[in-house]
Amino acid sequence: MIYPQDAYLPHEAEIIEFIQDAPDIFTLRLQFVDEDLRKTYQFQPGQFNMLYLYGVGEVAISIVNDRDFKTDVFEHTIQVVGRVTKGMAKLKAGERIGVRGPYGSSWPVEQAKGKDVVIMTGGLGNAPLVAATEEILKDRNAYGKVYVVQGIRHSDGLIYQDKYTRWNNQPNTEVLLVATEGEAHGPWKWYKGFVTAAVEDLNLDYKNTYVMSVGPEIMMKNVAKSFADVGVPEEQIFVSLERSMKCAIGHCGHCQMGKEFVCKDGAVYAYPAVKELLSIKGV
Repeated sequence: MIYPQDAYLPHEAEIIEFIQDAPDIFTLRLQFVDEDLRKTYQFQPGQFNMLYLYGVGEVAISIVNDRDFKTDVFEHTIQVVGRVTKGMAKLKAGERIGVRGPYGSSWPVEQAKGKDVVIMTGGLGNAPLVAATEEILKDRNAYGKVYVVQGIRHSDGLIYQDKYTRWNNQPNTEVLLVATEGEAHGPWKWYKGFVTAAVEDLNLDYKNTYVMSVGPEIMMKNVAKSFADVGVPEEQIFVSLERSMKCAIGHCGHCQMGKEFVCKDGAVYAYPAVKELLSIKGV
């Protein structure tokens, strides 16, 4: 963590590489300008940074890569959805942005050791779980079965295909993809419909399974309920909530949801902590 000397002060980072993942999705590979900061910067899988486009504004984006900092480079995958991300989509390698963080809670990578693990995501919800997936698979023998289930609208819109291929080749690990439109392609098992269609086909020890899910809130609600219904303990089901974050330290209240400040208390939550909130329409 690179504050509290000034929690609102961004640190300069240079764009090492700009990767166009899809027409409206891109990845920034960043490196801090300050060499000392490169050596001390640390984060947990599931945390996020605030990225600052000079003269435009800030946006909260999950850290994508794992914690292997041999190259001192960290990554953010971004979808163009507003003024700040639209401006960032025009950046080029060599340009600089501001970065502050990391912030927020993390995925239960350590707690899940010795258990089966399901990573179930929808849309760009796969990005916040890349770091956790990479860490689990780097210590593959410490976990039971691992399933990575990704839902997308159209089968042609899949990003991270190289990662899915690599993960699918790991022992006792299976990647399953679910699309509402398009045709199956690639070396993975495909389903037509929604991600929950795959739940009953997963060969799991439900009482000893951890579930980590990111996507639209209605999807996460259905995922959590589906796994709870087949016997996964609710305290072993984790979701990540998305709210518009401004300060990232729980001061401004912009991301408040009930008693929770998503930037500080989340964004990763055990399902029981947010079960009631997810059931309230419009919260």
